[in-house]
Amino acid sequence: MQYLLSTSSRIVQVTDCGFVRYLYGEIPWKNRLIGLIGAKGTGKTTLLLQHIKQKFPEQDEALYVSLDNIWFAKHSLWELAESFYTMGGTHLFLDEVHRYPTWAREIKNIYDSFPGMHIVFTGSSMLEIYKASVDLSRRTIVYELRGLSFREFLKYENKLDLPVLPLGEILKDHRKFASEICAKIKVLPEFKRYLEYGYYPYYKENMPTYQMRIEETIHKTLDEDLPAIEPIEYATIIKIKKLLATIAGMVPFQPNIASLSGNVEINRNILVKYLYLLDKAGVINCISEDKQSLEKLAKPDKIYLENTNIIYSLAIRNENIGNIRETFFANQLRAKHRVNTAKQGDFLIDGKFVFEIGGKNKSGGQIKDTENAFIATDDIETGFGNKIPLWMFGLLY
Repeated sequence: MQYLLSTSSRIVQVTDCGFVRYLYGEIPWKNRLIGLIGAKGTGKTTLLLQHIKQKFPEQDEALYVSLDNIWFAKHSLWELAESFYTMGGTHLFLDEVHRYPTWAREIKNIYDSFPGMHIVFTGSSMLEIYKASVDLSRRTIVYELRGLSFREFLKYENKLDLPVLPLGEILKDHRKFASEICAKIKVLPEFKRYLEYGYYPYYKENMPTYQMRIEETIHKTLDEDLPAIEPIEYATIIKIKKLLATIAGMVPFQPNIASLSGNVEINRNILVKYLYLLDKAGVINCISEDKQSLEKLAKPDKIYLENTNIIYSLAIRNENIGNIRETFFANQLRAKHRVNTAKQGDFLIDGKFVFEIGGKNKSGGQIKDTENAFIATDDIETGFGNKIPLWMFGLLY
């Protein structure tokens, strides 16, 4: 136990609190059971450590532990909680819960047996929550940490510290906000950089190997996380990897599920389930019509990679600019809004706003007679009327 306490203290002490992610202020930390999910590399561990450092300076009441620690080879999570509670501990921060087979059941038991204990746990994606054999939904609040928004990227790069701009304000006053921002920085070069390497906070650790690390993260998700949820053969995983590379280099991908299932050589319904799981794992974004629901495993109308950095990692200099633009838009809007495909235009947001995505010469002819319709336009600093700079939709969180 002393080993875990010392390790926690050492890690917390060296944690930098200079840059804090958007989600930190949205989490009700006083709740007794909180789940924090998100794709690998988005910064969940750092968020936990920053909270401990800021709220528990003496660290007597808080303990951070990763459940892949070798200590758990001979000890249980229950044993940890009981010992910590006896010593006066009140806040457990459990990282990488999916590395511990019975995490859900033991967390439930700890929650029910130690009334004063607060627990925050992290998992790499919704896959772990999906897998959980014990229903924690009545006890826990789950939050998703996404990758850096364009707004956060500008702050992380010490270029500009902007407030969050809600969608309604962007639609109403985008010209005013864009003019103010563009008077301070050259926004388009920064936006191009962000699209290529600004989504995962670890890009600063080693830029030359950044895209290689993205590939490794995806391979790990497919090789380890997916098989832990659903029985899947290695040969099928190889075909799914090829499918992802194909999506990276294509125009916005409108899948033919029957054809795909034939190529992958698996049942259509099983393929749709795999796509659903990959969406939850933060590898792809599956977008369906407003009347459909991916939660019900409906066939997606469009499939995008989860973010543009993955495109640059997998496409190998074969990126499609239309795909990049739509991937960015879908990625940033999904953080706070419901995103569906539209009958007229590219996307329907919150069942109300229609968007067409394109370059500066995009006419918007497809949506000219559509109510609440806008054009998200790349390669412009400021817009006019219903023509809004694409980069501004990176300021939503």
